[in-house]
Amino acid sequence: MSAQKTQAPSRRPARELLLEAAAELFYANGVAGTGIDAITAEAGVAKKSLYNNFASKADLVAAYLEARHAEWLDLYSARAATAANPSERVLAVFDAYADHANSAYRHGFRGCGLLNAAAEFPAGDGGRDAVRRHKEDVEELLAAAVRELLPETQERAAEVARHLAFLLEGSMARAGLEGDDTRLRDARRIAVEILAAL
Repeated sequence: MSAQKTQAPSRRPARELLLEAAAELFYANGVAGTGIDAITAEAGVAKKSLYNNFASKADLVAAYLEARHAEWLDLYSARAATAANPSERVLAVFDAYADHANSAYRHGFRGCGLLNAAAEFPAGDGGRDAVRRHKEDVEELLAAAVRELLPETQERAAEVARHLAFLLEGSMARAGLEGDDTRLRDARRIAVEILAAL
């Protein structure tokens, strides 16, 4: 009879654990309100592991912002995959924001994690630039779809995309204050009306 070796379950990489803990705590308590000790305790790793994976807290914050951006893009991609036309791709952006609002947050939905973080950074901070780029990416997704709907009037398409982006961000801010997706659903209905009028 041969002895079977029992293998301990493989532990997730410290970087992954730290990013997950940082995402949870930054979203719940803010970037400034979350210390390194809280992050390492939540991740279940030694403080040295944090500095082996990130040069500083600022480096961890930058990775968090990129991860949030990637997370939202995944939500959008899943929605856009079933969109049959440009109007549905516009609405997929609104639906992805609602999906974000309806994610399971341990301490409740507080709005856009990127905007929440950006509000804490001083003018000129690289984190603010990262958040601005994300918002520009979202507006470009809207603009690309609207340009297909209005191929002859590119200036009008850009204006409509800006209006949709303002509607989206305003509804997300209110949704965060109210803690649910009601304002996002309202914004989606308004977006349907805007698209129908094109």
